[in-house]
Amino acid sequence: MKKRILFVDDEINVLDGLRRMLRTMRHEWDMQFAPSARDAMTLMRESSFDLIVSDMRMPEINGVQLLSQVKECCPGTIRIILSGHADSDLTLRAVGVAHQFLSKPCDAETLIGTVVRATELRSLLSNTRLEQIVTQIGALPSLPGLYSQVVEELETISPSVHKVGEIVARDISMSAKVLQIVNSAFFGLPRSISNPVEAVAHLGIEKLQLLVLSIHAFSRFEPTGAGLESADQLWAHSAATGAMARRIAEAEQVNRRMTDEAFAAGTLHDIGKLILASTLPDELARARRLAADQRIPTWHAELEVFGSTHAAVGAYMLGLWGLPDPIVEAVAFHHRPSDFPRSSFGALTAVHVADAIDLGRRGIEYTGEASAVDEACLAKLKLASRLPIWCEVCAQGGR
Repeated sequence: MKKRILFVDDEINVLDGLRRMLRTMRHEWDMQFAPSARDAMTLMRESSFDLIVSDMRMPEINGVQLLSQVKECCPGTIRIILSGHADSDLTLRAVGVAHQFLSKPCDAETLIGTVVRATELRSLLSNTRLEQIVTQIGALPSLPGLYSQVVEELETISPSVHKVGEIVARDISMSAKVLQIVNSAFFGLPRSISNPVEAVAHLGIEKLQLLVLSIHAFSRFEPTGAGLESADQLWAHSAATGAMARRIAEAEQVNRRMTDEAFAAGTLHDIGKLILASTLPDELARARRLAADQRIPTWHAELEVFGSTHAAVGAYMLGLWGLPDPIVEAVAFHHRPSDFPRSSFGALTAVHVADAIDLGRRGIEYTGEASAVDEACLAKLKLASRLPIWCEVCAQGGR
C-alpha cells in the first residue's frame, strides 16, 4: 500500500517544485499538496495521512499551529517542519509538535530519506494504539532533581554550557530531546551527534534558555504510583548502563563516534519504560505483575499485555525523532541482539552486555528482568572471549 504524504506551503512555486522533485516517488507515495494550513486540515479531515511536511512561515496559521492541530486530531500522523534558518527561534517552538526539522531549501535526497526512514519505523510496532500514543509524544518528563539543576544553572548570571551538558547527559528525557534537535537537518551539521554534552554545546546557552525557561520543553517526572519501578532506580540503571557501555566500547578501542553511540544508547535503552509509565501506567503495572507471578522477564510480559515491548516503543520514538540509526538499533534489540543482522561489535553489543551486567549487580528484584548475556550472539560475533574483560572494566568503573 502506498504511503500517504501531505505537503503544505503557502508558496505555489514551492509546491510545484516539490511535485517535480518528488516525481520519482509517485509509485510509492500518494502525495497531496496544500497551499494553506486550512486546506491541509480539510484534506486531513477527509482522509488519513501517514506523514505531513509543513512549511513554518505561513499566513494566518503557521507551521507550529498547524502541526499542533494535527497532533490533536490525527495522533498517528508523523509531523515534519520545513523551515528557513532565519526562523531558528520559531522552529525551536515546534519541538513539542514536530518529530523532525528540515531546512529550506531541502534537496530531494534528504527529504526522501527522511520520509522513508520515518514511515518504515512503523514495522517496529504491531500495535496501532501504541503507534498513535508514541507518535503523539512531544516530550517526556525528567528526573526532578536533574531538571531543577538545569533550571538553576540556566538562571545564573553566567551559565556554563558544559555544566548544563553534564547534567543533561545524566537524564533520559533531556538527552533524547537535545539529540533530536541537534541531529535534525535544520542544524545542518556534517555528521550525526550521539553525545548529549556535545549536543548541548551545539545548541548554546541562548537556545537552551529558550527551550527550558520559555518554551518549557522539559518537565519534572511526576510518578503515578503504578507501572514503574522508582524513578530514581530507572534513571540510576540507565546512567550506569550508559557509562558501562561506553567503557566496553573503549575497551574495544573503537572510534569516538561509536563510543558516543554506545553511551547514548545505554542511557536511552529503557526510555520505552518511561513512555509506557507516562501514558499507560495501569497496563505497565499489569505487565510487571504478570512478570512477577509467572517469573518471566518483564519484556515477555509486555508482549502479552501490549503486543510489543518497551524496547520497540522506545526505538520507535527515537527513530521518529531522527536519532542516529546505531542508537535506535541498540535500543530496539538490546534484549535480543541475536535478532539483529550485525556481524561486528557496535553500540548494540555494548549496551546489551552493560544492561545485563548492571541488572545482575542490582539483583533480579529490581525489574524482574533476566540478566543473562546472550552468549550465542557473542560467539557468533567471535567476541565470547572478551566478556570477562568487559565485566572487569565495568567493575573497575563502579569502584
